[in-house]
Amino acid sequence: MNTLDHTAPAWQVSEWLNAPHPVTLASLRGRVVVLHTFQMLCPGCVSHGIPQALRIHQLFAQEQVAVIGLHTVFEHHDVMGPQALRVFLHEYRIPFPVGIEQSDVGSPVPLTMQAYGLRGTPSIVVFDQRGQVRLSHFGQIDDLLLGAVIGQLLAQSPHSTGPGLQVG
Repeated sequence: MNTLDHTAPAWQVSEWLNAPHPVTLASLRGRVVVLHTFQMLCPGCVSHGIPQALRIHQLFAQEQVAVIGLHTVFEHHDVMGPQALRVFLHEYRIPFPVGIEQSDVGSPVPLTMQAYGLRGTPSIVVFDQRGQVRLSHFGQIDDLLLGAVIGQLLAQSPHSTGPGLQVG
C-alpha cells in the first residue's frame, strides 16, 4: 500500500447528469467523497462497481458521504455518448451525480483519468473532508475494506492529516 495525502486536481467534466449544476470537489468540502469511475460497457463496472457505488449512496448519510460517478470513456467512444449514458443511468436507477469526463484530443485516455493516474475502470478514489486523496484503487475492491476506509475518514476530524491508502 502506498500512502496518499495530496490535494486532488479538478475533475475535467464536459457535462453533468443527475445534478442541477456542475459538481466540484471544493463544493463537497466537509464530506467524504467517493468517486466511482466507470464505463457503461465495462463488465466489472456493471457487475461490481456500480452496485457498490449504489450501496454506498444508500447506506451513508448524504450529508457525510457524497458518491460521484465519472463516466470515463477510453474505448468504444462512438457508442458511449451522453444519450446512451442517460438511458443507462435511468435503467440502472443511478441517482447520484455523474460527470461525463472530458476527452483529450491527443490521447484516448480522458483528462481526469490522466490527472489521477487511473489505469482503467472501475476505479475508486476516496477523498477526505478536506479534499485530499486518501485511497485510490483500480478494479474490484471489497465492500468491507472500502466501508472501513470511509468509516475511518468519518471518524477523523476534517482537519486531521492521517495517511491515505492505495490498494491494488
